[in-house]
Amino acid sequence: MDGATEVWASGVTYLRSRDARVEESALKSVYELVYDAERPELFFKSPAWRVVVDGEPVGIRSDSELNVPEPELALVVNRFEEIVGYVVCNDMSSRSVEGENPLYLPQAKLYAGACALSPGIRPAWEVDASDLTIRLTVTRKGAVIWDGTTSTRQIRRPFSQLTAYLFHSENHPHGVVLSTGTGIVPDLDFRLHADDLISVTIDEIGELHNPVVVGKDHFRFLTTP
Repeated sequence: MDGATEVWASGVTYLRSRDARVEESALKSVYELVYDAERPELFFKSPAWRVVVDGEPVGIRSDSELNVPEPELALVVNRFEEIVGYVVCNDMSSRSVEGENPLYLPQAKLYAGACALSPGIRPAWEVDASDLTIRLTVTRKGAVIWDGTTSTRQIRRPFSQLTAYLFHSENHPHGVVLSTGTGIVPDLDFRLHADDLISVTIDEIGELHNPVVVGKDHFRFLTTP
């Protein structure tokens, strides 16, 4: 990505994601409605300069008790709305902030270290992305404390529908990366800790490994000229 490329994300595209949002939220019907609605949930995730890559830290908010990784397949889309490639995305999220009120979504999703992308782009014409296995593993002090899998075949919405709404009333002259939502959400008793290691693997696409840190001070390297 160049410095002008944006990262956007999709929400509630898997049944598991809908159920998790309903479980955590004080306003449960919001997520049930958007899962079945024609219009998808799309939100801005990160400008290119905020994105971290493989091996760099991802962050959790110091004012949030419940934070989770969200492993996702991300689409690389050119300026003509064509899907030209795929990358692995970790869409970090504060479940406690969003759960308190859906209007807090930007604070739950946009903060230092909240977006990680895998290196390289797998060309779209080299892979069938309709049934790819996605794996999430969280390791603490060398031991696996949580792992789960899903498949892109469980995404409710076609990729073309997501990109159509993203481009419907906005131009993306430098292209855009669009993450397609998560089907892996830990239970509400799961807590990320500093120094945990998050690993996301998508078959045929790539891998992403990031240690966890707390707070914005760890990301001064993103703003240093």
